[in-house]
Amino acid sequence: MPIIEFRKVNKVYPTGTCALRNVSFSIEEGEFVFLVGESGAGKSTIFKLLTCEEHPSSGQVLIDHYNITQMKERYVPYLRRQMGLIFQDFRLIDTMTVGENVAFAMEIIGEPPKKIKQRVPLALSVVGLRNKIDEYPTELSGGEAQRVCIARAIVNRPKIIIADEPTGDLDPLNGESIMALLERINRSNGTTVLTCSHDRVLINKMRKRVIELQQGELIRDESCGQYFPSSESPSAWVPFVEREISVLNGDEESAKRKAERDALISEGEAALLQLRLEDEAEAKSKKSKGKERDLGVFSSIERESPESDKKEKSRPPKLRARRDTPKKESASIAESDEDKDIECQSNVEKESVETSPDNRLSEMARDDDLMDILRQRSARRRDRMSLDERLKHLQDAYASDASKDEVPDDEKDAGAQ
Repeated sequence: MPIIEFRKVNKVYPTGTCALRNVSFSIEEGEFVFLVGESGAGKSTIFKLLTCEEHPSSGQVLIDHYNITQMKERYVPYLRRQMGLIFQDFRLIDTMTVGENVAFAMEIIGEPPKKIKQRVPLALSVVGLRNKIDEYPTELSGGEAQRVCIARAIVNRPKIIIADEPTGDLDPLNGESIMALLERINRSNGTTVLTCSHDRVLINKMRKRVIELQQGELIRDESCGQYFPSSESPSAWVPFVEREISVLNGDEESAKRKAERDALISEGEAALLQLRLEDEAEAKSKKSKGKERDLGVFSSIERESPESDKKEKSRPPKLRARRDTPKKESASIAESDEDKDIECQSNVEKESVETSPDNRLSEMARDDDLMDILRQRSARRRDRMSLDERLKHLQDAYASDASKDEVPDDEKDAGAQ
């Protein structure tokens, strides 16, 4: 079942630059794919279309059979929660520790503190950095910083990992270990990995699927491809972190390094297994409660059924109360405010029952509408209070002016004489 699908996608920027020309491909769930090409070939544009930073000029982009081509801005954060992003420049917060950087990815989506304290050490164990949980990014090497980025990307159980040049700033050995780590996550968790890289030697060794772009056009798609086809037969892919270190002449230091590396790999495998079991248990619990964590939260976008080519488009609920009601006189506003609020709330509840969107996002949207109604009512009350205060002020001023204008009878008689 394809989890990512591009259908005749074209992208032309306002400057007139054509970044993509009739690009079509699909990526199955659990695949490991390299996206290659020269600078300006369109790789970054594909990543931006997947994260909804840009929208295609024509064609369709589907994720898990949902058309995200014209997704509304309010749904974009929920789409990005399904993805783990890894950048070439790390993008870690220097004022936070390693653990706080990873935990921040969970805090911004509202995960409870108990769950954060449980998952952050596991995610760091996967990348072999649990012992550096209290250190700061400036105290890490480049390879360690990139491992922290991987831990941050996997801590929220993403379905897709998008890595933009994850080994660009690393030496060959660290770059090889990072790719081995991504491959282990892909193999153990079944997470789809889409990565862009210019490391020809590494891509030729791994023999994963390669999609090549040239000037915005897809020119090659090979299941077990190389960076550039050549007559050379690459050596078998043996990740650096899994190579056996030969112990010569009883070299105790080499034996110690090998033992430490094996221990880190075993700890990472155990942490991956525990994360996967927790994710399966949580998904099962939410499914039993009717709150399965899926891309189905997008109730207002188009979904295609995998069994047929028919498209089902759910009508987005009209949750916003009408704001074009005619204005009434200030005297009648105070009497009708409560009736209007009750009517708006009943309309929202009625429409939500009719559409019955069985997902978390629609419930949040309904809550937002009720909050808007409460804010409107508070604003009207503030307006009424200010109006009453102004009226009282005017009455007091009029009374004081009237008292000043009144002249005592004795003064009137004296004036008459």
